[in-house]
Amino acid sequence: MNYAQKMSRAQVGTHKVVGLSVIRSAIFAAFEAGYRLIDTASVYGNEADIGSFLPELMKTYSLERKDLFITSKLGPKNHGSGKCRSACLNSLKALGLDYLDLYLIHWPGASGMQPEDARHEALRLESWRDMEKLYDEGILKAIGVSNYTEKHLESLLRGCRIEPSVLQVEYHPQLVQKSLLEFCCRHGILLQAYSSLGSSSSENRLLTNEVVSRIAKECKRSESQVLLRWSIQQGIGVIPKSVNPQHIKENIAVFDFDLTSEQMATISDLHSGHHYCWNPEHVA
Repeated sequence: MNYAQKMSRAQVGTHKVVGLSVIRSAIFAAFEAGYRLIDTASVYGNEADIGSFLPELMKTYSLERKDLFITSKLGPKNHGSGKCRSACLNSLKALGLDYLDLYLIHWPGASGMQPEDARHEALRLESWRDMEKLYDEGILKAIGVSNYTEKHLESLLRGCRIEPSVLQVEYHPQLVQKSLLEFCCRHGILLQAYSSLGSSSSENRLLTNEVVSRIAKECKRSESQVLLRWSIQQGIGVIPKSVNPQHIKENIAVFDFDLTSEQMATISDLHSGHHYCWNPEHVA
């Protein structure tokens, strides 16, 4: 299986999954269910915890390092030449690894600056050049970005030597970023969706949506499986997050059924432009 194929598979998300016992339990449950991809980030504050049990995880499931796919991300406070390299190496040290399968710029803006500050563009390009060098050295096997808009991607493509492999963004039926997906397809960039199930807060209107529930009954699947399948059938990678072993198992059982074209269109019609997370449109 090549890197492009690996990146398109379901990953276990770890955003807001903190505490050694909690994250250890969640990731072991995920690997028991068949996951082999872990998505983390420096700002999640759990890299060291993950690194502490990776050797045990591999031993338990008779895996080698090449069988895992580990993603981490550059925090906004570490944008810029040299700072990006140091941050990446710190993530590797925390995880106990000598390379990352995928490293992303987490946010298009740098910490401590106003969103409209024109210096963001130069700083994120400096970060990208650090990442290109780390890629050349074999420390990063693939590089990409997160929370970039088309404007940010166009700027990166004008100035990069190595094009991004991945764009990770919020994407779900209430935020159907069709133009962004089409842009990624034209440029050979895999779009990975976070918040595919909406939010874990009471504000979440996706898992309880009548349309989603009706289609779930038609398919004899759960609402979460329908939402994940909707993304997968568009060629989008998914990063479901849960600490519930049953939900973790359920969220990877999405490759053995299809939604009809009518069901896909009906779900897409739920688009309202609603963000559950951050909106990067305002970052220069």
